[in-house]
Amino acid sequence: MELRHENYNRALQLLQRATAVPAKKATYYDKTEPVQNRLYMSLKVWSLYADLEESLGTFESTKAVYDRIIDLHIATPQTVINYGVFLEEHKYFEEAFKVYERGIALFKWPHVFEIWSTYLTKFLKRYGGIKLERCRELFEQCLETCPPKHAKSLYLLYAKLEEDHGLARHAMEVYNRATLAVPPEEQLEMFTIYIKRATELFGITHTREIYEKAIEVLPDTGAGEVCLRYAELEARLGEIDRARAIYSHGSQISDPRVNQSYWKRWQEFEVTYGNEDTFREMLRIKRSVQAQFNTQVNFTSTQMLATAANELQASGGNVDEMKALEERAKKIAEEAKMDQPRTSKSMMFVKSDEATAEMEQLAKANTNPEEINIGETDDDESAKVEEVRLEQQTIPSAVFGSIPEETQGEVLGARQRLGHEEEGTVKNDDSNFV
Repeated sequence: MELRHENYNRALQLLQRATAVPAKKATYYDKTEPVQNRLYMSLKVWSLYADLEESLGTFESTKAVYDRIIDLHIATPQTVINYGVFLEEHKYFEEAFKVYERGIALFKWPHVFEIWSTYLTKFLKRYGGIKLERCRELFEQCLETCPPKHAKSLYLLYAKLEEDHGLARHAMEVYNRATLAVPPEEQLEMFTIYIKRATELFGITHTREIYEKAIEVLPDTGAGEVCLRYAELEARLGEIDRARAIYSHGSQISDPRVNQSYWKRWQEFEVTYGNEDTFREMLRIKRSVQAQFNTQVNFTSTQMLATAANELQASGGNVDEMKALEERAKKIAEEAKMDQPRTSKSMMFVKSDEATAEMEQLAKANTNPEEINIGETDDDESAKVEEVRLEQQTIPSAVFGSIPEETQGEVLGARQRLGHEEEGTVKNDDSNFV
């Protein structure tokens, strides 16, 4: 009422009386005490008092009101930020930073996030790289207890400080920590920023380790997307074998029925850089992965149905519902059997007349006109061999020497020849003795 009638001084005096501490203190929510004893704890009254002091009072009086609000522990994060902005407008920067620190001591996460964000932003704007070590300590103190939900913006601000005023190596370490500190749904975006900054600061080859870590850390959906980007990077660098290995690795977590874009891009890659063998290998892997996912889904569904049937039976459910569950379980089991690869005990090859005719035509087409035709072996066998007659002549007796005539026609063995030689020797000795 006093404000509507522009009696500002009366309004200030009234608020001073309302916020005065009574003789008997009481908490704001203690309804057993009268309102007059609890009015000094009302934040609405104190906020109105602070606004009037900022508009009509002096710097010292306004500062005293804000200090009193903080001492009573009824301040909100917005009240602390308003107090800091008021001090900055009057060029009391260090006093404003002290107010932010008092507010940080009052509140916990997540309520303290706004105070930390304002404090760090103002500090960087004021000092930049002049007080780098102090700024690093503030960031480490903030991130020590920061929950994952609010970590992203603070880590990005910290990395920006290192890039502008610190070392690029420290900035990469901050990005690396950020990829593990943020929630899972923000990890892919954080890795994307990390890779982009690493490419600009250190070159594209420095990102290979980051890609490998992202594939290891991210869930299946994010890891598949990173595999595609990594494979495209290797293809641009000319590393075709590395790109194909990355596609093969990522295929194990990509269901062909769900993630069709992954297999389409791998197929385009093989059409561009591969050959018939690599394309067949890609199709083989696709069938194998699809069978694997079918087995897992069917097994999980069967377990879920069995659990539901047991719970229904334990709770005394309807017989028709149980019968429907059993039929559904049988149907899923049959589908699982059909998905399994069929193997035949004996594999027979059927001779194709068309294939034989094609082979004969191919042999005629490949005939060498300069080839020498050597006859068949049957002609050689059928040829008649002329008989050669040999004449027999008698052997002169001089050839046999001293061999007796009765043995000349015989074939002597080694023992017989030795006996004849001994007899001849004895006869020669006797003639010499005579």
